[in-house]
Order: sequence, then structure tokens, then C-alpha cells
Amino acid sequence: MGSLIEELKRQEEAARAEADRLRSRMEQLARDLAQAEERVSRLVIAREEVTRVLGEPPGQAGLAGGPDGLAREPEAAAGQGPPIGVVAVPPWRAGLEASVLPQAYQDLLEVVADAGHPLRAAEIAAAAGLATGKAKVEGLRSKLKRLAGRGWLAEEPGGLFTLPARTVAGESPKPGR
Repeated sequence: MGSLIEELKRQEEAARAEADRLRSRMEQLARDLAQAEERVSRLVIAREEVTRVLGEPPGQAGLAGGPDGLAREPEAAAGQGPPIGVVAVPPWRAGLEASVLPQAYQDLLEVVADAGHPLRAAEIAAAAGLATGKAKVEGLRSKLKRLAGRGWLAEEPGGLFTLPARTVAGESPKPGR
């Protein structure tokens, strides 16, 4: 009887050793998976940024161009600082159509116009079919603030965005709105 018990103990130890080896391998695979997912995430962001930059119109009417032919921020073009780069969202002015904006910004304006009432950034993300995670909504909020800062949208108290009220002549009734 003693040999059977000893054999079971030996097999139990072997099974424990195999379980420990597999557990260690799972931990290493989990670390490898996390690294691979991080790399995928960074590559997705890089691709999206390159696509965004390459998809923007090369120049906008009414903006001074740099020596490379790219439209520059008005302050930089006037010699008031170093060039910042390509202007994706030109300041709104009467007669300027939304078609001068990159497609992503045009889509945001369309969502706000279709709503007919002020929306929060998360609501705009959902309506536009975009991701509604916190990081994605914050990125969208920066785009909305850029549109508001350049006169394409109006930002209301409480983080709401809407189309600005315009007079018959197309001008905003309040400066900066």
C-alpha cells in the first residue's frame, strides 16, 4: 500500500510543478499581450494623426502662407511668433463654407446642426458614431473648443455646444461667438 501512496504523492508534485510552470508562462504571456496591445494603440494613434494631417486641405483662402506654401496661423504669418503649422480650422467669416474644414470637423458641425439644440461633447460623440470613452470624448471636446474658438460653434455655459446665432448678414451678433 505504501508504494501506491508514494506514487500518488510523486504525481501530485509533478502536477503542481506543471501548474506552476503554466502559471508562470501565463504571466509572461499576459505581459507580452499588454506590450503588444500598447504598441497597437500607439500605431493606431500614429496612423490616425498621419491620416488627419494628410487629409487636411493644403491651404485656406485669407490665410498667409509660409515659405513651404502651407497656411500658417495668422499671428505667425504676421511675424508675431514662430510658425505653428498647418491651420486645420480657419476662423469663420461671412461667406466661408464648412467645406473648407477637414471632414471630421464638417461631420461635427452637421451633428450639432441636426440636433437643433445645444449638446455636450459626449452626446455629440454618440450622435456622430464615435467612441464615448473618457479619453476619446476629451479629444473630441478639444476639437469642439477649437471650432468654438474660431467661430464655427458657440460654447455655452455647462460645456454645451451649438451653432452660433448669426444675423441676416451672416455675422455673429456678439463678438467671438
